[in-house]
Formats: sequence, C-alpha cells, structure tokens
Amino acid sequence: QVQLVESGGGSVQAGGSLTLSCALSGYTARHYCMGWFRQVPGKEREGVAGLDSDGAIDYGDSVKGRFTISRDNAKKTLYLQMDTLSPEDTAMYYCAADLSAPPGTCAYYARDYHGTGGSLDAWGQGTQVTVSS
Repeated sequence: QVQLVESGGGSVQAGGSLTLSCALSGYTARHYCMGWFRQVPGKEREGVAGLDSDGAIDYGDSVKGRFTISRDNAKKTLYLQMDTLSPEDTAMYYCAADLSAPPGTCAYYARDYHGTGGSLDAWGQGTQVTVSS
C-alpha cells in the first residue's frame, strides 16, 4: 500500500519561496505519475505539476516558470520548489500518485485536473501554504 507524507508548507511573504517534500513509502509501480495538487476552501482541487516514471514533467499554466517539480529516487521523495509566490498560491497542497499511469497522464493531472477524473491511487494528508501580500 502506498503512503505519501507531505512536509514543508508554511507562511511566506509575496515574492518568497518554499519547498514542499512528499515522502513515498510502500509499493511503487513501473509506470506511474506523481503530482502536486492544491485546493482552496470552496473551490475544486486543481493540478499544479506532474512528474512521471519516464521523467516527463508538466505544469499548470498558473505556476509555469515559477514552480519546479523534481524527485530523488534514492530517497523516494518528490519535491516542489515554489518561487515568486503570490497570495493566489495560498492553498492546501497535496501530493498524489497514479500507479497505473500511461504516457501523458501527468500532463492531464497538471493541466486539466479539477477534482475529478483520472485514477489517483493515493493522496497525502496535505500541507498548508499561505502567502501574504
């Protein structure tokens, strides 16, 4: 069973940076997508960035050029480096994994996911990011 545990959230002023981490334990598939998502109360959960088992990376339009997703395979950890943060980035951030993801799945999660669809197998508990102006 896959378990995901996020860390690294916090409060920062606009223009600042934060790095989120997501530690993965349990089963890992040969072809998978791992991604970051965020949700503001009252709004749908949206995709932020995705990284698949082949190394393909995709970002949502609102974070492209500011956020960087990466992973450390040895540590089984996914990261999200967030730079030039704005108050609009304030949200609960989640990492999630799709363990049967064909090529192109991460692009869907990063760009088009809005709370439904796909087949995400595991979610972390979330970590809050608050950006003040």
